[in-house]
Amino acid sequence: MADTPDEELRARKERERDELYALDISGVEWHCAPGTEDHEERVEIAYLPGGAVAMRSSLDPDTVLRYTEAEWRAFVLGARDGEFDLEPEPQNGGAAAE
Repeated sequence: MADTPDEELRARKERERDELYALDISGVEWHCAPGTEDHEERVEIAYLPGGAVAMRSSLDPDTVLRYTEAEWRAFVLGARDGEFDLEPEPQNGGAAAE
């Protein structure tokens, strides 16, 4: 019996995740937002092969999360669209309601 499309997708994503976490990233270059100081708490990212990205906190550099190119793209595009804004912002550049 053949796998369903959902099962095939899950299996492919699991393989991608396993391969991503098997990568040796000991020599990667970590980047942070411009203007942050070494002593400040910040998020750092490293670019990995195939468009993947690793992310860590400067306060806990041993804990590293890894994202496939598709996951990272979805996150960045969502952030650009305001999906992760802490406070609602007026839409379309308009002033806040008075």
